[in-house]
Amino acid sequence: MRRALISVYNKAGIVDFARGLVELGWKIISTGGTARALKDAGVEVVDISQVTGFPEILDGRVKTLHPKVHGGILARRDVKEHMETLKKVGVETIDMVVVNLYPFRRVVEEGGSFEEIVENIDIGGPTLIRAAAKNFRDVIVVVDPEDYGSVLSFLKEGDVPLEERFKLARKAFYHTATYDAYISNYFHRIDQGGNISSPFPERLVLDLGPSKALRYGENPHQKGLFYGEDPGRFLVQGKELSYNNIMDADAAFSLCLEIEEPACVIVKHTNPCGVAQGNGPLRELFVKARECDPVSAFGGIIAFNREVDGDTAQEIIKDFYEVVVAPGFSEKAKKTFSKKKDLRVLELGDWRPEPSFLVRSALGGYLIQDPDLQLFAKLEVVTKEKPTDEDMKQLLFGYRIVKHVKSNAVVFVKDGKLLGVGAGQMSRVDSVKIAMEKSREPLNGSYLASDAFFPFPDSIELAAKAGIKGVIQPGGSLRDQEVIDACNRYGLFMVFTGMRHFKH
Repeated sequence: MRRALISVYNKAGIVDFARGLVELGWKIISTGGTARALKDAGVEVVDISQVTGFPEILDGRVKTLHPKVHGGILARRDVKEHMETLKKVGVETIDMVVVNLYPFRRVVEEGGSFEEIVENIDIGGPTLIRAAAKNFRDVIVVVDPEDYGSVLSFLKEGDVPLEERFKLARKAFYHTATYDAYISNYFHRIDQGGNISSPFPERLVLDLGPSKALRYGENPHQKGLFYGEDPGRFLVQGKELSYNNIMDADAAFSLCLEIEEPACVIVKHTNPCGVAQGNGPLRELFVKARECDPVSAFGGIIAFNREVDGDTAQEIIKDFYEVVVAPGFSEKAKKTFSKKKDLRVLELGDWRPEPSFLVRSALGGYLIQDPDLQLFAKLEVVTKEKPTDEDMKQLLFGYRIVKHVKSNAVVFVKDGKLLGVGAGQMSRVDSVKIAMEKSREPLNGSYLASDAFFPFPDSIELAAKAGIKGVIQPGGSLRDQEVIDACNRYGLFMVFTGMRHFKH
């Protein structure tokens, strides 16, 4: 008779799984709350203390850490000396380990006390899992309730194949690795009293999630992978997402989510080249966004923050675009997009990307920062002229956009529409010049937004001569007063936000 050791915190599906094992002739060994749950359901169980000959002690802190448990798991069945040793010391083999761990992460995230958090550091569970995974050729290790069904199916056919045992072992090692990583990261942020002492761990262990191979990286000669939940799961139609598609779709949708009104964003090489907001039909917003820079928009990524209808889809397919991303699409829109077989359509529903921090490599190490989620620290009018409520609305629209443009960045907006973008320049005045040149409409009555302060008044003077109404910028330059004076000379209003938005 083969024996399975079952000790799980998450008891979803465990009764049916254990019952299925018993029906196949397995003996169940169990611990604590798991044993009680199985017995209450009528499943015959052997308590772990009957196996070890030793009671569970220290409020359950010690129950499976025993040679009669780990000897039964770690013994290699193909090594004669191992099996003779088990017989000599009276240890029976354990052929399956079914374990999942205390909810350490959940207790931390729910604000549990330091004592509760520490008590949810599982000791015996990871040890059992690692022992079984190490001996995967002889022991089946199951850490995910999603695998109960397939394991039973294999056993009904005879046994779990070696290939599947290896996959289960690989999942088990990942399970314990990520569990320990979260504990390590938590302890590297706190003092001995459990108080948070640092916004980031002193030493960081990254759990990047499952990987998916991409066709290539930024360029065909580079290999590329995506780690995390595959965004391809949202793909309604079209070719697989590439490295650049994912980067651009993230840039476009992230900006869309900044805007509360219905909006359309068009991105090329992670920079917005068209943005429009308003309460009209989405088709009109798309046309307005495209009008900003139709040449750059060609082959770009389009994002909406509302469900896309058929009329909007019909307008989109008139030209070539790589990706359309939105919370949803009407059936008419999906049917329309199907005429463009290669167009990638991403339907995200209510899902929103929420990274806890941003990571990039540099100089052989890693740069870590938290996401730039705030828009401003204050809104301070620093000029004689004062903006109206509508002016302020347009200024903030421009500031939301410029936050997502590569630095040095400036944008011109008017009537809920992006007019011109100056991105990634080494000089802010050059960004202003480029944005003015890129605008296909007169800038008279428009608004200027800058991601950082103006070091000199030259940019203001250029924009003022083009007819702008006002400016929004962080402030903080040694020459702020010169810039304010320039605005006052030209009759412009200017708002300081107190928050810079560099994007490198």
